[in-house]
Amino acid sequence: MRRFVIAALLAMLMLVLAVSAAFATSPHFLFANVTSVTSNTITVAFKEAGLGNSLNSVTITLSGTAECINPGSKHPKAANKESVSASGVFSVSNGQAHGSLTASANLSPPCSPPMVICWTDLVVTDTTFNDSISIPGTFCP
Repeated sequence: MRRFVIAALLAMLMLVLAVSAAFATSPHFLFANVTSVTSNTITVAFKEAGLGNSLNSVTITLSGTAECINPGSKHPKAANKESVSASGVFSVSNGQAHGSLTASANLSPPCSPPMVICWTDLVVTDTTFNDSISIPGTFCP
């Protein structure tokens, strides 16, 4: 009888460990890439994994800086620079979420040719899990 109780307890312990591993989450971005840059917008595609199977959706935010850059690749000491952001809710399937976000800039004073709006300090954040990934570089049309 004693062996049976010990075997039953061990079986229950293994079941608890297996179930907890199945629901484990370890959110991380597989990628976040700039896919499009226009005269006043930037689009970023992303894929995040390790979300587990207990959530239906996550909220993802894109943030960064938009500024006017002259042909000499310099930012004049003007006020035409702003922080921008975009966010959306994306469905989770098989522990993963993917999609794209587009941010727009409306600088004042506006960028007039030959100056262009360039984007820096881009960060994609999963606000549900406080997970983020930075996209290094400066992106201009």
